[in-house]
Amino acid sequence: MAQLKIREMPQDDRPREKLIARGASALTDAELIAILLRTGLPGANAVDVAGKLLVRYQSLNGLSRCTVDEIKDIPGIGPAKAVQLVAAFGLGQRLARETLSREKIDTPELVYELLAPEMRVLHKESLRVILLDTRYHVIRIQEVSLGSLNESIAHPRDVFRPAVISSAYAIVVAHNHPSGDPSPSQADHSLTRRLSEAAELLQIKLLDHIIIGAPAEGRKPYFSFKEAGVL
Repeated sequence: MAQLKIREMPQDDRPREKLIARGASALTDAELIAILLRTGLPGANAVDVAGKLLVRYQSLNGLSRCTVDEIKDIPGIGPAKAVQLVAAFGLGQRLARETLSREKIDTPELVYELLAPEMRVLHKESLRVILLDTRYHVIRIQEVSLGSLNESIAHPRDVFRPAVISSAYAIVVAHNHPSGDPSPSQADHSLTRRLSEAAELLQIKLLDHIIIGAPAEGRKPYFSFKEAGVL
């Protein structure tokens, strides 16, 4: 049975009208996505298309990991709508980062909240350094290296160069595991030891090295070398 077109739905049930009257929190994920899509396709309105997207990628998190090329050929999407979706997820990630960057970043949980929305969706390993002032507020975040699917290559001089240039008091180093499993490899342990030695020589505090993974039952979505007693 064909779905009603959005303009055929009762006015109170139309996503845009519902958002105006009751705010974004009153809408389902599919309804919010439908506002970005605007139109569906024959036999399926925009809410239906959005719902099928969420089923296909299992969650908002799964959909947020998609590139324009991955979703533009899906029926009812196309290049223009794909660009709008990717842009919307990008803005959400930046908003979360902007909000947290004003806080004192001194726990693994806060580092994860700051970086995970963006780094969880990457398909390659990215190693980043968070530069902090004396109050542990973010000066800036810089990507140091972008590796292959399972290896991030970085030298301590590359990690600490931004800290020296910006006169950072402390740093947190973080990289993601595209597999979603944050368990450290031998290379991760080796890099952490070298970073710790370099930090001592440069007299810049290395607060932590954190591996960003994905949420899973029975484990944390990140690994903290500080929590593990290595730092």
